[in-house]
Parts: sequence; structure tokens; C-alpha cells
Amino acid sequence: MINGVLYRIRIGVQWRDVPERYGPWKTVHERHRRWSAAGTWELLLQRVQAEADATGDIDWDVSVDATSVRAHSARSPSRPSRSGSARDRQDSA
Repeated sequence: MINGVLYRIRIGVQWRDVPERYGPWKTVHERHRRWSAAGTWELLLQRVQAEADATGDIDWDVSVDATSVRAHSARSPSRPSRSGSARDRQDSA
């Protein structure tokens, strides 16, 4: 069942497309839904992380590549863009 959930998350398929070898898709989906609501997945993650941290098997360093971060400026409605809108160009003509 756990492998069925992991398969679905890793591959990105619909629940109905989870291979039968993991059990009936409805059973896998229902167990995942119940465990999510109960916080079981979060608890499992915390325990695995704590064990890996205790044995030195986890690296907590985080790196962020700023070249992939994009932002846009918010313009006030009274201030058109540099090129102006089509209405602005019509009004000035």
C-alpha cells in the first residue's frame, strides 16, 4: 500500500492508474486519505528524518539558486506601462 502511494506521487498518475500489484486503487487512495487526515505521513517523515539525523545520514544544508527566481512589479492602475495601453494610444491620436 505504501509503495502504491509512493508510486502515484513519484509518477504523477491518477489514482485509477496505480498498478494492481499495489492493491486495489480505491484501497490505496482511501488509506492515503485517512493517513493524511490523521497526520500519519507527517509523523513517519519526522521519524525517518530524526533517525537519519542521529546517524549523520542527512545533510540539512539548503542552497537556493537566485537565477531561477522571477518577480514582477505591481503597477498602479493610474500608471500605464511604458508602452502604454491600446486605449492610451487611441486617446493621444
